[in-house]
Amino acid sequence: MSELSNPVANAAVPGVNWNRKAKFQKRLFILLATVPMFAGYIVFTLYPNLLSVYYSLLNWDGIKEPVFVGLDNFGNLLKDEFVWRALRHNLILMGTVTPAVILISLILAYLIANKGYRFSSLFKVIFFFPNILSTVAISLLWAFVYDGSFGLLNAGLRLFGVDIGNYYWLGETGTAIWAIIPPSVWGAAGFYFVIFVNAMSTIPKSLYEAAILEGASHRIRLFNITVPLIMPIIRIAVLFLMLGVFKGFENILILTNGGPSGSTEVLGLYMFNIAFGSGIHNYGYASAIGMLLFIILVAAKLTIDRFTANRDSEF
Repeated sequence: MSELSNPVANAAVPGVNWNRKAKFQKRLFILLATVPMFAGYIVFTLYPNLLSVYYSLLNWDGIKEPVFVGLDNFGNLLKDEFVWRALRHNLILMGTVTPAVILISLILAYLIANKGYRFSSLFKVIFFFPNILSTVAISLLWAFVYDGSFGLLNAGLRLFGVDIGNYYWLGETGTAIWAIIPPSVWGAAGFYFVIFVNAMSTIPKSLYEAAILEGASHRIRLFNITVPLIMPIIRIAVLFLMLGVFKGFENILILTNGGPSGSTEVLGLYMFNIAFGSGIHNYGYASAIGMLLFIILVAAKLTIDRFTANRDSEF
């Protein structure tokens, strides 16, 4: 029998007891640190999601006795023209807001990281400022910009000789959905700008110096050097932006509440109004819309993984 496997011998070796105590303390710390997180995830995320699956099979207003209807809610969903109209608006916002935020954030981050501006730290604060504001504050600010009588947009157009009268940008079906895009871009670009600036700071300056000696322009340096090297970060940013645009509806709720005539309604807002809107309380049907939204988000994530390289760049 070896000395370490002998309890009597182990008692005489102080290092053995210390190692056992250290391992126990490490495992106890990991347990205490992870169990509350897992418990919170189960209670506030996993359980509500599983409950939503169950609710989607019911006809229930939250008060009366629920009635099991099986897949009827999903059948009604496929025939609901308002669902497909809202989905179309989601796709419009996702196809415009996401690339606009990524492109603007990349260009601003490149300029700050490589042009060596004197007040670059001040610019970082200015660009990030919209993210300090709440969604309510941003929405109310842009509602004032778009106001027909006193709005800054109409006043600015008049300065350039374009007088369109008291045109309410959020009150016309032809412009309302497009008027949602600038507030969404303005509110998100600063956050991804900071992420891209930090990612670009890890790129060796020697790569840019070599490109300058070769006569490469800023456009070539941005899209041929910077973008490929931070592509894993851009990929994650695109994923979070797409999911955020698809799920979010708070700014639309404040700016237009889906109007006029449903021209700005998105899936999340439609689901919210079905569940909590005045005169309508159908948690079962709203949960079915939530399941559709979940499937779309998973499909979007898998599509990004499929068509975007997921590899680390080395330099």
